[in-house]
Amino acid sequence: MRNLISQNQFDGLKSNSIGDIIQQEDTLLWLATGSGLSLLKDSVSFVKDSIGIFTLDSSIISSAPSKNFFGAVSALAVDKKSLLAAFATSDEDISTGNGIVYTTNSTGNSISWKYFYDELIDNVSDSIPTFAGKYFKSLPITAHQANVTYDAAIGEKYIWITSWAGGLRRYNIETAQNFWERIPLPEDGDIFLDTCDSSSYEIDTNEENKSLLKDYYLNPRDPQDGGNHNHKAFSVIAYSDTIWVGTANGINRGIIGAGKGCITWMHYTAANNGLSGGFVVDLALQRFKGKRIIWAATLQALDGEKNGVSFSMDDGETWHTTLIDERPYNITASDSMVFVGSKNGLWKTVVDSPMDIEKTWAKYINIKQALPIGSTGAYKMDEILTNEVVGVNYDKRPFFSSSSTLWIGTWDGLARSIGLSATNWKIYRARYDSNKSYAYPNPFSPYEHNIVNGEGYVHFNIDVKVSYVVKMDIFNFAMEPVFSKEFDRRNISTGSFKWNAKDNNGRIVDNGTYFIRIEYDQKIDWMKLIIIK
Repeated sequence: MRNLISQNQFDGLKSNSIGDIIQQEDTLLWLATGSGLSLLKDSVSFVKDSIGIFTLDSSIISSAPSKNFFGAVSALAVDKKSLLAAFATSDEDISTGNGIVYTTNSTGNSISWKYFYDELIDNVSDSIPTFAGKYFKSLPITAHQANVTYDAAIGEKYIWITSWAGGLRRYNIETAQNFWERIPLPEDGDIFLDTCDSSSYEIDTNEENKSLLKDYYLNPRDPQDGGNHNHKAFSVIAYSDTIWVGTANGINRGIIGAGKGCITWMHYTAANNGLSGGFVVDLALQRFKGKRIIWAATLQALDGEKNGVSFSMDDGETWHTTLIDERPYNITASDSMVFVGSKNGLWKTVVDSPMDIEKTWAKYINIKQALPIGSTGAYKMDEILTNEVVGVNYDKRPFFSSSSTLWIGTWDGLARSIGLSATNWKIYRARYDSNKSYAYPNPFSPYEHNIVNGEGYVHFNIDVKVSYVVKMDIFNFAMEPVFSKEFDRRNISTGSFKWNAKDNNGRIVDNGTYFIRIEYDQKIDWMKLIIIK
């Protein structure tokens, strides 16, 4: 662990991939992006282009190995003035955990961080770790590869993290020691594990008379290799004396004991308890009029299971499903409302009472921006070019709106809507050079990039100041005309400057180099685009 001070920051987003979106105090909004941790901390007036988004400089931990604090933010959690962010990188073969930063003063102008890296893995000899004053057998996790932290929760006494290979671990906030305690979860075939009951342990004379958990071995490998899918932890929420953990084999509810923090677990699965699927990628808590509802994004793990959303209104005793065949990424709840970001878009519950078992959903469509430019009759146009919504936050703080604010994170930027009607959005993106015309992504594949309703699109970044109509002509490498289009900035449905790689006959063009001619503001810009299908 290292103690570090943060003062440096870059203006704007450094990535268009936006995952977790989390509020803190009255004005702050933290963003987990594909290239660092970003913070929105100023007014987001529609009048201004600059909205006060800052991306923290990786030099804040310059005393750490240079490779760390880079990459995507894979987990993000806040509580009062505290914040935790986990980082990850990836190559062609595997994702790698890249450390965790934690602070208790994230609302200040100068943030003091604790940085954890090697503390998140085990030594080769750590085959009998301690837990709640006793012991259990486990497979040591000695590498950062495949050990990405995907979720975190800051509770009253502990910080909880879920990592694919590393499993469930916790950090004691009160003692603040440089130690992340491994937590035993039920094995795949178990519906119950009580680490608080002394009868669950036996004295092992071969292990220095340690009190070991009986017939137990923590192992996140696949079952055919002697492991348990339920030891692959992926999502977590915590409140009071309760923790919920989603894994590759269901949902675990833990009641935390007093003293050293033993846990009594119940294990819920698709086969035994009716979850739509066994792979649980997100969890959320809904509180309404003294009631609790636990929501889970439950994906197909085995044949016979389905993607969907599962929920319980009685602390896990009974489970129900909804949005079947939808691939959920993120769930957030506020009072009577629940929002689900999914592969096909953003959904909101439409129910008379959150306690109704039957759930009706409304889907938001067309995440487009059309902001009036004074009295010119023209609009500042933009558009989210993906169906997938991977992060969502419902914000009732009056700092941003007298009604409410809806934030969504996508692979194509951050979007904000005032009110629940979402008839108009403000879109925020990484601008690599706002004064330069360019196409992105480049190279571009119409089958892989910015897919909207089955079609892929390439963005054109241009800074139009005067023209009502922007003219675009596209030519192949032989300078033969391929496609032409006009974008009318007086039409609120125009959306972004884009192309779906189709020619004037509606056929997707061949691989190769294309030249884009864009005429606006009494000038002509040329761009070069490479298409690789």
